[in-house]
Amino acid sequence: MQLHLQQVPARNGRLWIRHGFKIFQRQPLAFSGLFGLVLLVTTLLGALPVIGLTLGLMTIPLCSLGFMLATHLALQRKMPNVGVFIAPLRLTPQRRNQQLILCGSFALLMVGLLVVGDLIDGEVARQLMDLMKSGADAEAIAPLATDPRIIWGSLLRVGGFALLSVPYWHAPALVHWGGQNAPQALFSSTLALWRNKGAFALNALLWSALVLAISGSISLVFGLLGLMQVAPVVLLVCMLTLATVFYVSLYFSFVDCFMFGAPPGLLDDDKA
Repeated sequence: MQLHLQQVPARNGRLWIRHGFKIFQRQPLAFSGLFGLVLLVTTLLGALPVIGLTLGLMTIPLCSLGFMLATHLALQRKMPNVGVFIAPLRLTPQRRNQQLILCGSFALLMVGLLVVGDLIDGEVARQLMDLMKSGADAEAIAPLATDPRIIWGSLLRVGGFALLSVPYWHAPALVHWGGQNAPQALFSSTLALWRNKGAFALNALLWSALVLAISGSISLVFGLLGLMQVAPVVLLVCMLTLATVFYVSLYFSFVDCFMFGAPPGLLDDDKA
């Protein structure tokens, strides 16, 4: 299919979230079940020795594409199912190979990032964990918690992951629907995020604000009710739901940036 990269207004970053919630409401159990399955599989893979972490990281690009396919089905009033995670590998051998290249390269780069981060703060982080497990007081923990190596290691991981996400954001979808090879898809994804940086910046800001608002509201309400022991459970459920909606909304950023298969008027029904 022909994809046409376009530049969208910054306000569309808000529309992606709005449409994510709208479509999630059509099939909440199906989408939640898919996200729960992803968490289960990644947890099981992570428990495997030696290769578990790498295999778990390899699933991330396919998971994002799987949710795009699930959203595409929901827009057609069809029930999303586990097949969305397998479908990208069943099109053609060429596209399957390109998807595997994306998965493998993403995992290798992430492992490299984690290794470098561990070289920076690994020793301090292990000492800090040991102190916390032993029940040490705050005075003993504070020097390690404020160690510059901890700060630099955290900044490297967060910043590195954010930069790495840019080329891989749309790449699996560009291979699946656009037939691009892996290097071309990575370039196209990077170009799309750069041209539409205003919309993606607003999108990220609104997601962050939403997370903070919900977290603060739950703490305040359950604190006033004297039920703080229940708050972590409610917060966990809310955060899992938000994470699911986030993955549902990925489809709308893709169709908006590349003019592919967008339902008529869906991305233009809120100009305010």
